[in-house]
Amino acid sequence: METQEHDSSENHADQSDEAKHEEHKKKKKKDEIIEELRKSIEERDAEIKKLTEAMMYLQADFENFKKMKAKEKLETLRYGNEMLIKELLFVMDNLERALDHASQTEDAKSIHDGVQITLNELLRVLEKSGVTRVEAIGKKFDPAIHEALFQEEKDGVEPDTVISELEKGYLLHGRLLRPSRVIIAKHLKSSG
Repeated sequence: METQEHDSSENHADQSDEAKHEEHKKKKKKDEIIEELRKSIEERDAEIKKLTEAMMYLQADFENFKKMKAKEKLETLRYGNEMLIKELLFVMDNLERALDHASQTEDAKSIHDGVQITLNELLRVLEKSGVTRVEAIGKKFDPAIHEALFQEEKDGVEPDTVISELEKGYLLHGRLLRPSRVIIAKHLKSSG
């Protein structure tokens, strides 16, 4: 019986050593897992920090880009018509020359010709910028591009046909700037 107790106590001691060894292995495994997790967290934190910094740089770059584009837009609005205005200054110079000439002569024909040349130059400058005249006289009245100021009876002309233009209309790249102000034909009243 003593041997059995002895064997039993040895068994128990072996089991106790084995249990301690297993416990030690488990603790070591837990420590290794904890260390691996800690390293993984540190790596993730470093990656998050790196991505956050990159995002902040991108955000700053984007803000700078927006400021630059806003400045460019303002410049375009402020100076976008510079070329047109420079060309109009030449037209203005020619008008001033025509006025100077008119004050020194009584020749109405030369004044008329000088003003006509200046007007043609102005129209050329405007056409280069996309401005065109609205066709009116002899055309069917179109409320989208014509503004009828009067109606007149006119023999031999279809009703609602533009017979006179009081003020010319203009388009900018096909968009109406100003309608033509016109007089249109109306039905003749029959005399009875």
